[in-house]
Amino acid sequence: MTLSTSCGAGAVRGMVAAVLVAVAPWAAAQQDPSQFPAAAVRFLDGELPAMDAAVRSGDRTYFHDAMARMVDFADAWGFKSRANPELARFPMCTGAVQDFLVVGLCRVTPNGEDCTPMLASGFERNLRACRDAAR
Repeated sequence: MTLSTSCGAGAVRGMVAAVLVAVAPWAAAQQDPSQFPAAAVRFLDGELPAMDAAVRSGDRTYFHDAMARMVDFADAWGFKSRANPELARFPMCTGAVQDFLVVGLCRVTPNGEDCTPMLASGFERNLRACRDAAR
């Protein structure tokens, strides 16, 4: 799968959902679900500065590689594949991981169909709650 550099936020949101649901249920490593918030925060803390730089420079190629890293993260945790149902306790973290790419693309192309103030504020709210859960 490739992420077109002309792809809008709505298309990316659909691709993210499809990819995360398609992750094989048997692919999840045996991870301690209580460590998921900390892992999600580490993942996002690693991605957000690079995404901010990509947004400032208008570099849409960042999003292709970031999608691959997100899929790897999802695969490692059984995220959205039902392989790790205990992650349902942390919807704020799964939501933040799922939405960070779309929020970034909306910063590059603010007129995308999914680009609403609620998306960005929901991401920020989920990120804060995930950080709190990681403490």
